[in-house]
Amino acid sequence: MTDPTLAGLAGRDTAPEAAADAARRFVADAIPAAWREAAERGGPRAVRTVRTPADYREWYPAFGHSGLVAPTWAVEHGGLGWSRSAAAAAEAVLRPYHLPRLNPLGLNLAAPVLFAHGTEDQRRRFLPPIVRAEELWCQLLSEPGAGSDLASLATRAERDGDGWVVDGQKVWTTWADQASFAVLLARTDPDVAKHAGLTFFFLPMHQPGVTVRPLPHIGGETDFFETFMDGARIPDDHRIGEVGDGWAITQTMLNAERQMVTGAGVGGVERIGGTGPTHLVRLARRRSAEGRPGGWDDPAVRDRIVRLWAEDQARRWTNQRIRSTIAEGRTLGPEASIGKVQGTDLNQRIQSLAAELLGPDGIAWDGAVRSPQEFWESAPAEVRGMLRSRANTIEGGTTEVNKNVIAERVLGLPKEADPYKGRPWRELPRS
Repeated sequence: MTDPTLAGLAGRDTAPEAAADAARRFVADAIPAAWREAAERGGPRAVRTVRTPADYREWYPAFGHSGLVAPTWAVEHGGLGWSRSAAAAAEAVLRPYHLPRLNPLGLNLAAPVLFAHGTEDQRRRFLPPIVRAEELWCQLLSEPGAGSDLASLATRAERDGDGWVVDGQKVWTTWADQASFAVLLARTDPDVAKHAGLTFFFLPMHQPGVTVRPLPHIGGETDFFETFMDGARIPDDHRIGEVGDGWAITQTMLNAERQMVTGAGVGGVERIGGTGPTHLVRLARRRSAEGRPGGWDDPAVRDRIVRLWAEDQARRWTNQRIRSTIAEGRTLGPEASIGKVQGTDLNQRIQSLAAELLGPDGIAWDGAVRSPQEFWESAPAEVRGMLRSRANTIEGGTTEVNKNVIAERVLGLPKEADPYKGRPWRELPRS
C-alpha cells in the first residue's frame, strides 16, 4: 500500500512540482534527522558516515511503502503511476540523501520480465514485494557446462500434476543465499533444438531440494554462489510465458541486466566505496597535499582522470536515455550490450586508477588478517573496488558474448557457423 502522505498524488497527471514537494515532505517526515543533517552537510558520502547498511535495511520499509522506489510503476504494482518528468523531479530531491534501491535483481531482472511477459495477476503478486524488498531475488541461468553457450543448458523441468519438478545445477548466482525467489531458465523439451526447448520460471528458493554453496571472490568476499536443485518444485502459476518460449523471455531479462551492471537500472549496482571520477580527484589532491609525486599536480594524472570523467558522463547520459525507455514500458534491445561492454571496461579502469593513487597504502595496510573475510574487511575501499571490478567481465554475460551480440545483432555481421544448428538438444555434444 502506498504511503498515505503520497497516495493522494498518485497518477499520471501529477505535476513535477507537486512530485518534488511530496518528496520533500517524505524526507522531512521519514528520514532520520541524523541522516538528513549529514546529507545536507556533505551529500551521499557524509551519509555513509552516520548510517550503517544494517540501519538502512531496517529503515527501508518506509521507503518501500512510499511508492518512491519505482514511482513510474502503477500503484497496484508498488509505485505511484507518475510520469517520467514527475519521477525525475522527485528523484532530484532524494538524491543527496543517498537512498539506493535494495533488491536490485528483483527490480532490474524480474520486473522487466513481468512487465513484458507476465500476466497481470503475476505482476500484482510479485512486484509490490520486490519494491518493498520483502522478497529478494537472484538469477539462475549459467551452468558449469553452459556459460557462453547458455542455450545448451541441461537443468531439467518436468511436468508433475499442476506444477513442475526441477533438477540441475546453476553457477555464478549473485546473492543466492539471501533470495526468496530466482528467475530460472530450464529445459522442458530435450527433443527439439536447444533454443526451442527452454521455459522460464520463478523458482521459490526456500524449499527442500534447493542447496546454495558459496563461491568466494579473489578478495575473499562472497556474493557469488552455486545452486543445486534436486527435486525442487515450482507451481505452474510461477511459469512465465508459454512452455518453450523461455529463450525469447530470457533476452528481455539479459538486456535489462546488461544495463543494470553499468548503472542504468532502477537502482544500479553501486561502485564499492562510491569510487568514481570525482573520488579520483579527491585521491589525487590528497596525494599532492602529502607531497607525494603522481598526484593532482601531475598533468599526466589530471589527463587520465579527466578522460575517465568524460567517458563516465557519456555513460550517464546514455543511461538516462535507457531509463526513459524502461519507464515508458518499452523493451531494451541488443544495443544494451554496448553499455555493458563500455561500462565494464570503464569501471575497471576507474577502480584500477583509484588503487594506484593510494600508492603504498594500496599494497599494505594495518590490520590483522587471519582469513579472507578479514582481508576484505581491512582493505581500503579502493582496493576492494579494484578487486571486485574484475567480476564485471562476466556479470551480465561475459564481455566476449556481448561483443558477439553487438557484432551480429547491432552491426549485422554474419554469425559464426554452427554445424549443430537445428539438431535436437539430445544429440548435441556437451562438456
